[in-house]
Amino acid sequence: MEWQRFAERMAELARDLLEKTSVQETLDAISTAAVNLIEGCDAAGILAVRKGKAITLSSCGEMVEASDHIQGRLGEGPCYDLARGVNGERTYRIADMTRPQPAWPAYAEEARKLGIGSMTGILLYTDKEDFGALDLYARRPGTFTKDMETAGWMLASHAAVALAGARTIDQLEHAMETRHAIGEAMGILRERHHMSEDEAFNILRSISQHHNIKLRDVAQQVRTEHERP
Repeated sequence: MEWQRFAERMAELARDLLEKTSVQETLDAISTAAVNLIEGCDAAGILAVRKGKAITLSSCGEMVEASDHIQGRLGEGPCYDLARGVNGERTYRIADMTRPQPAWPAYAEEARKLGIGSMTGILLYTDKEDFGALDLYARRPGTFTKDMETAGWMLASHAAVALAGARTIDQLEHAMETRHAIGEAMGILRERHHMSEDEAFNILRSISQHHNIKLRDVAQQVRTEHERP
């Protein structure tokens, strides 16, 4: 492992991640970087588990989505367990997937059919939140050595910080869009029905609660109806 060159590329990645304009762009950049930066890595992806369901947040290369789907269907697998926080683990490394894996016997059999020779995974997390598991795949057994695991840790640390920042920006932009939509809808109701600001907002909130629809969606419906000829 050429650590000086790796450090230079990590610095380039950190700058690149800061330029991403959405959470999805950041996720995709992380998966792509894993394949490009980690020696021997043939594919990479980010798996999250929400309410027991495996969700592929991002993938780069073959076998990632198929592997995630199998683990979700079987309810077992190294990526699935890592994303769920089983036993508090934050990493795993499987040197040879062609050998029996007592912890995940059903998944290991399916993984061999996909051509997976070795795997490693690192939890993407900050002090406040776990984002999912960054999983690296190689067709050749023995690919992910201790050095490769260390490189994965470094990548995951950079990625988690960038992802936290991207999510914050995304949430702020979403909040601003929601506020703007509600403000426009209130303006339409006030003009059309001669309501006060409080009355217009209470109407929107009442519809939202009665029909179990998000306030932003109610506001969007008011705007759409207003724009129709």
